[in-house]
Amino acid sequence: MARRKFEAIGSTADIAFLLLCYFLMTTTMGDQSGLQRRLPPIPDEKTAQDQKVNRRNIIIVRINSADKLFAGSEAMDIAFLKDKIKEFLTNPTNDPNLPEKEEKEIEGKTYKVSKGVISLQNDRGTSYQAYIAVQNELVKAVNELRDDFSRANFGKKFSKLTEDEQEIVKKAVPQNISEAEPKDTGKRK
Repeated sequence: MARRKFEAIGSTADIAFLLLCYFLMTTTMGDQSGLQRRLPPIPDEKTAQDQKVNRRNIIIVRINSADKLFAGSEAMDIAFLKDKIKEFLTNPTNDPNLPEKEEKEIEGKTYKVSKGVISLQNDRGTSYQAYIAVQNELVKAVNELRDDFSRANFGKKFSKLTEDEQEIVKKAVPQNISEAEPKDTGKRK
């Protein structure tokens, strides 16, 4: 009689194992695409030491642990962030406090390219929703500037350009977004 109980337990374990294997093989996992970011190439040591960024060419966008947004030194609502970034990158009035522009030759033509860099900093307590919302606004600002440049130079939207034309636009309107390591700004010593 003791032998029969042992056999029943063994066969139940086998069936449970087979069911587990079946569900593992037939279940599909959701496809996680993540954020599309191209990391810059690793600079050699000589280039890294020589590269310094002028303070006026950087705008710091901060999100604190209470999801409050700061662009530069001023607190702002996320609805105004895209326009602030577009103004920063284009520097339409040649404001000495906004980024410099350098003339670059791209595919035989000379364009004025902004040296502006967006530095995104967040607190470890920042919510994921606030972080993604700010990321979306920053990318939206760059995409709108690329569309404007495309219309002015090629007569059509960025998405309608050929790959070669898109490369020209990407070089003329670079997406320079730097993301700093999250900090614990809520704790003061």
